[in-house]
Amino acid sequence: MFITFEGPEGSGKSSQIALLSDFLRQQGFTVITTREPGGTLIGDQIRDVLHDVANTAMVPAAELLLYSASRAQLVGEVVRPALAAGQIVICDRFYDSTLAYQGYGRTLDLTELSHITQFATGGLKPDLTLLLDIEVERGLARRRDGGEEMNRLDLEVVSFHRRVRDGYHELALLEPERWVIVDADQPVTAVQAALRQIVLSRLRERVAATDREINE
Repeated sequence: MFITFEGPEGSGKSSQIALLSDFLRQQGFTVITTREPGGTLIGDQIRDVLHDVANTAMVPAAELLLYSASRAQLVGEVVRPALAAGQIVICDRFYDSTLAYQGYGRTLDLTELSHITQFATGGLKPDLTLLLDIEVERGLARRRDGGEEMNRLDLEVVSFHRRVRDGYHELALLEPERWVIVDADQPVTAVQAALRQIVLSRLRERVAATDREINE
């Protein structure tokens, strides 16, 4: 099962992924976690370029292609092999981030982005995408107050981040069977409880569907 986490800055994805993956392992599942951009040696080098606040001259098209290059490496090197081995893969961001940030945020053409994404991923889609949703100003304040390093995209104007958040909601409306929106402006334990319930429910559904196929 391929699970992706999406959300505006400061939504707490990384912390929630760590808690969820530990929980699932305790339940007997084999889980690997990864992230975008990055997740591989090559991808981490691309991540450094993308996040470097000194790279102010980077044009949106270059940004898009760098994210896509990192994604292609991650899919080929990590995600597909793990899924083929029957593991649960949890990824901190995937191609929906490109649609939200470079599409809605940078206003690049969504159709072109979809074609590039299709090529980079070989058509791989998440089974479940969890959107940790939070008001833009609240999320950015969380990052600043938490002393986290602010990368190049974090430092974009608030209107950019609002377009990104609105974009996420539009994407979720287009594929309601894949997306689940979780209010991230709650205590960590409350968010984690909701995530565990959602994921366990989907895992049970997959097991039941597999059993039906075997018995038919």
